Amino acid sequence: MTPPGRVLVLGGGLAGIAAALRLAERRVPVTLLETRKRLGGRATSFVDPRTGETIDNCQHIAMGCCTNYIDLMRRLGGLGLMRWDREQTWLEPGGRRSTIRPAPLPAPAQFSPSFAAARFLPAGSKQRVARALLSLARVRRRDWTGRTFGDWLDARGQREPERARFWDPVVISACNLAPAQTDAPVAIKVFQEGFLASARAASIGVATVPLVRLYDPAERAVREGGGTVELGASVTRFDERSATLSDGRTLEADRVICTLPWERAAKAADPGVAASDPRFAGLDALGHSPILGVHLVFDRPVLDVPHAVLVDAGTQWVFRKDAAGRRLHAVISAADDWMGLDEPAIVERVVKDLADRLPAARRAVVESFRAVKEKRATFAATPRGERARPGQLPSEPGGVLLAGCYTQTGWPATMEGAVRSGYMAAAGALGEAPGSMLVPDLPPRGFLRGAQRRWTSEEHDT
Repeated sequence: MTPPGRVLVLGGGLAGIAAALRLAERRVPVTLLETRKRLGGRATSFVDPRTGETIDNCQHIAMGCCTNYIDLMRRLGGLGLMRWDREQTWLEPGGRRSTIRPAPLPAPAQFSPSFAAARFLPAGSKQRVARALLSLARVRRRDWTGRTFGDWLDARGQREPERARFWDPVVISACNLAPAQTDAPVAIKVFQEGFLASARAASIGVATVPLVRLYDPAERAVREGGGTVELGASVTRFDERSATLSDGRTLEADRVICTLPWERAAKAADPGVAASDPRFAGLDALGHSPILGVHLVFDRPVLDVPHAVLVDAGTQWVFRKDAAGRRLHAVISAADDWMGLDEPAIVERVVKDLADRLPAARRAVVESFRAVKEKRATFAATPRGERARPGQLPSEPGGVLLAGCYTQTGWPATMEGAVRSGYMAAAGALGEAPGSMLVPDLPPRGFLRGAQRRWTSEEHDT
């Protein structure tokens, strides 16, 4: 297939950046269009008008298993702006803490010693969790198609203590849904490749600068490849060869990659495209799940670890944003019950959760705060939603390419999924196999070597 002369990439989130960058590296002229005045989409930053500081929309993390996101950061020169941690701190009411860290043991036993020593679960719960995790190493995901991870937990005899204190925090943080709603294969993938495969897979990477700074080199890379980046350019209509902007201009190209959020893509697609491409008909089945991020500045240090899981709390995670531990970012995923609260009520709840678990926070005074609601933060990875996720490639040659974490990436709504989709769409625009640009997943270690073939097998378990 002859490489396209020009490609329009609609949307400057991670999927759009990934697609545009890989095409620019092949010297394909790209026009990258982004509605906002900055790149990054939902995983970016803004200037807080109260303080004048640049802060992130919400805390985004990568894990060691996010091989394609790590690759994108390497290409953009951003790996040196990330901190990687191998430990997770779990904080209980009253302040008792447990630390989960890998030991020099073969996978999947690397977390066994610290998990056995953890105090946030009773002995019986830890035994049931351990048995369930071992069974996860043998599960074929497709055997659970159409069912929820809550169904899987029921089948493995998981009870309320371990559900509330272990399974819920992990699944809600990773999938932005409770286990009773989350598509089982998606959640199973999180545990298999994020925790069981290798100790490296579970490492947590956090940007040490505002997220928007990670994407600054993308504009230069696109221009060096003969392309252009237009910020503040809102797409109102698109088809297989063009995009019309809100200022009345129509831009033409040989291929179009749409990385707009799925609800915007459905609205802006030309009626002819929407009628002829069955991928667009299924978008209505996708739902949203919200995330709430709360920025807090205290008058004194309150957190002495890089980040922590809050046990038995509405606030699931808290991240330290400075060296002293005065600036924190709290995260509430699957935050439906919080969306109706005003900012003072949100801050009051979060501060109470922190004070119940951090002794220093009980005496501290909040100097400033900012709550950021993302009502449409992610697609809802329910069994119905999973069936509706479209592929990147069109049904007919030359059609619109789709990218975004909501497309069929095999991942939940993560930065890794967004980057993977962008790489696959770029490969499709070049006429290459969608997976040709992907960085391979981390291979499982220990006795799980070769387990990825079993995890993704389409054969029914006999």
